[in-house]
Amino acid sequence: MDTSTRTYPELFMQLGLDNNLLEIERFIATHSPLDNDVKLVDAPFWSASQRAFLKENYLADSDWILIIDQLNKALHEPKK
Repeated sequence: MDTSTRTYPELFMQLGLDNNLLEIERFIATHSPLDNDVKLVDAPFWSASQRAFLKENYLADSDWILIIDQLNKALHEPKK
């Protein structure tokens, strides 16, 4: 069993997005906060393939789930 923890850079690379920390912070700042009633997979900025990746891995409770949950939380937090 793989017990490694996935990271934001790995997730963003998998999603085909810039995966350096500055670009990750910029992405989160640009797209947050999501309304509380908007599920992460339903956010309007995902492509169909990105949405499918997030949904499939969430439903499968894969090893991506922890970092997907962290991204979900980050995108729903109010801006400071």
